[in-house]
Amino acid sequence: MYRDLRDHDPVHHVERSAAEGAESNDEAGPDYWFLSRFADVFDAVRDTATFSSASGLTVEAGTGVDLGEATPIVFLDPPDHTAFRRLVGSGFTPRQVSDIEDDVRAFVVDRIEGLWADGGGDIVARLFKPLPSFVVAHYLGVPATDRARFDGWTDQIVAAAAEGRTGDPTSGVFDLLAYFTELIERRRAEPGDDMVSHLLGLGEDTVSITWILGFAFTMVTGGNDTTTGLLGGAAVLLADHPDQRRRLADDPALVPDAVDELLRLTSPVQNLARTTTRDVVVSGTTIPAGAKVLLGYGAANRDPREFGDDAEELDVERRPARILSFGYGAHHCLGAAAARLQARVTLEELLARCPDYAVDGDAMAYATGNYVRRPTSLAFTP
Repeated sequence: MYRDLRDHDPVHHVERSAAEGAESNDEAGPDYWFLSRFADVFDAVRDTATFSSASGLTVEAGTGVDLGEATPIVFLDPPDHTAFRRLVGSGFTPRQVSDIEDDVRAFVVDRIEGLWADGGGDIVARLFKPLPSFVVAHYLGVPATDRARFDGWTDQIVAAAAEGRTGDPTSGVFDLLAYFTELIERRRAEPGDDMVSHLLGLGEDTVSITWILGFAFTMVTGGNDTTTGLLGGAAVLLADHPDQRRRLADDPALVPDAVDELLRLTSPVQNLARTTTRDVVVSGTTIPAGAKVLLGYGAANRDPREFGDDAEELDVERRPARILSFGYGAHHCLGAAAARLQARVTLEELLARCPDYAVDGDAMAYATGNYVRRPTSLAFTP
């Protein structure tokens, strides 16, 4: 479908009122446009003045949540977005992220050795899902004694975000915000080496409590299911291409560059929406002001116009110059370095310990939702 859209209808108009009937349209949401070519998505994601995030990142109607000053960074446009990013960005540079590598590696090794000892199991439940939750909790300074509760809320929020219902009182959002309100007070008295303590140290004249809450929400919703999607998809791709997997196992130095190729093909965030602020012409088609536009990252990341005739094939030595898996420009994912670290360490340890592992990719179950592609289970044999 993506290939057909790229070749024949790169700015596709989804007319929901015509397709579903006027009565259901109010519930389903407005019409929207879908961009599938790399060049069009790349230009749109960087043009925040025309393609705004302020009206939400989904095409469904009535699914946003108004958190006031706690509005997450993903729903901000420059200059507010720029100011927010400047305050938190220093904690997510590759150098800063490398500080947690030993902890990440110890976590990964422990889980892989457990799977080995058991003769296999569900690698999503045992490793790919808990690893990003562990990393997010580390950054936010969640004490080990609170991790079980934190993981439960994370599961709820990730599921709600995938379905565009973060405003639902049962989504876990409000429980999480209440917890972080308490944690902020604890960190006032006992600051640690974490982002919450760092932000508190800037003073309330710079960042308010509700602002910190918005940051915590962004970390939870953005840093969990996406990384699970990358790890699950990568494990299946490498199992399906044993020659490529063998190259990585024989030469681990190739793994860091291979991560971007795996990010390109898995595209955990398949698409996100923007809202146009003016009439805009894309590939000869006029999209009106106020329209929802779905940026097709998954389609764009396989566009042969950008990646060559073998764009849909795995090549662990491709070294793609540009990918859209983390967005681009102002909204480039804050957690990109952390996600790459988790993928690199996981692949290094998995291929060192289980170079000929098997997974049942055909039976892999996927989470519901239209935006993030992630597995909920994957049978693994060392």
